[in-house]
Formats: sequence, structure tokens, C-alpha cells
Amino acid sequence: MIRVALVDDQELVRDGFRAILDLEPDIAVVGAAADGVEALDVIATSAPDVVLLDVRMPRLGGLDVLRHLRESGSTVKVLVLTTFDLDEDVSRAFAAGASGFLVKSCGRATLVASVRAVATDDELVAPQLTRRLVERFVATTADVTPDPRIETLSAREREVLALIATGMSNAEIAEALIVSTGTVKTYVARLLPKLGARDRLQAAVLAYELGLVRPGRRGAADAR
Repeated sequence: MIRVALVDDQELVRDGFRAILDLEPDIAVVGAAADGVEALDVIATSAPDVVLLDVRMPRLGGLDVLRHLRESGSTVKVLVLTTFDLDEDVSRAFAAGASGFLVKSCGRATLVASVRAVATDDELVAPQLTRRLVERFVATTADVTPDPRIETLSAREREVLALIATGMSNAEIAEALIVSTGTVKTYVARLLPKLGARDRLQAAVLAYELGLVRPGRRGAADAR
């Protein structure tokens, strides 16, 4: 069961998302909050797997909530809710440690799929948006420097990591490498702790920073 907390200052948004998610047999909404201060209490007491977090809220904004969670060592997956993709708030949330991004106007199927995706780390949420964010972020950092973490990865794990960074799901990676989805999941489960990566999104950033993928690359062939 995927445990979800809803954080948004609009009651209609919270109620609408709850109504959709509670219909799913593998998802349970375990808490809701109308502002950032309340959110920290709800997250601490309800222990969700995924937090749907609005950026702009009274008392304490979503970015401050996100920073507090990451600075406290929390590994909860945070799916940031936004009105427009690639706005400045999204960029800041990305840098602060969001696990994925979701436009509020998305449909029912996208909402459910995004919660499952970020909870299971089987794929990036909104891969095209996420890839653009990663490339923008990496473009502002220093040039690639040697990193001992890359040496801890096997050749196959490096290949899987590069494909993750292009936005491919576990199923797509399995098809590209002609292996089972279960085998890909095993590789992902091994490479994340080796890199010290919290989730798939952080791993994608590291793939660029370690030089496995260059901005502008897209497909499996390019990632190899």
C-alpha cells in the first residue's frame, strides 16, 4: 500500500485528489494539510511514502517544507504540485530535493500513475520536464570531475544509470537491454545506494554530473 499525504492550501484540490486516490486499491491517503507548518506535523505523524506538496502556501511555503525534510534526513518521496512547468518555483524545488513534479491540471490517470511512479522508482515523473530540469541544473554546475562513486558501479549498472537519465522507465530499459524488468529493478536497487542517491531523480542528476550522459542526448543508443 502506498501511503500518501496531501499538502495544498486549496480545500477543493485536497478533496479532489483524495477522492481520486482513495479509489485505488494500492493507495491510501493518510493525512492532509492546508499549510506548511501543518504539513510538517502531518508528515511526522502519518509517515507517508509520498507527499503531494504545493509550492505556494501560507505560513510556511512548500519549498521551505521540502528543504526542512531534506535537511532533517527524511527520505520521503515529494511530488511537487505546480501550475506551470519549468517556472522558477519548479526549478527551486528541483534543487531543493523534489522527487518529481506534477502539473495541477493533470488528469486522473496521470495523477495516479505519477504517485505510483515516484513511490516505486520505476520511472521518472513527467520525464521530458524532468530531463529539461536536469540539463538546466547541470549546465549551471562546474565541469565534470573524477568521482570515486562511478568506480563502484559495474559496466551494466553504468548503462542502466545512463538510460535512467534519458527518462526511460524500467520496462523501456529492459526492452533496450533485452533483459527482464525484474533484472532492471535489481540493477537500480544496487546502484542507488552505491551512488548515495535518494531516488531515481537524484540518480539521473548524478548521471549527468558524472559524465555518463551529456545534455541533449535522448535515446538508448546515445546513452551508451
